[in-house]
Amino acid sequence: MNNKEKSCGCESNIKLIFPCSGAADVGEISDRASRELTRTGIAKMFCLTGIGGNISGMIASAKAADQVLVIDGCGSDCAKKTLEEKGLGNFLHLRVTDLGMKKSESPPTQGRIMDIFNEAKRMISSDMT
Repeated sequence: MNNKEKSCGCESNIKLIFPCSGAADVGEISDRASRELTRTGIAKMFCLTGIGGNISGMIASAKAADQVLVIDGCGSDCAKKTLEEKGLGNFLHLRVTDLGMKKSESPPTQGRIMDIFNEAKRMISSDMT
């Protein structure tokens, strides 16, 4: 029996990101930063709509994650409120507008996306226990 057959197939240190992907520019920044975090292997972007839609398997995956980061675009905190509504309260929270970007005044430039990417990466790294 090789090592693959012996393992349970369970992942460890699962890090999930739930971004706001709203209609405003700050939502797009949140979404694109989350995609970059996924592309680079820092964490995995996960479906916020699945949580809001009460998909039990997605809620269970979020509850089982070792670390969850919510990235909201603005102070409406739609992503944060969606997770809280489903009983998911143990997460880090980043708001794009808290980093000086203004809703409807912040085109999603690579620089802005990387600002959120870097702050999210810092938060994920500093929260490691």
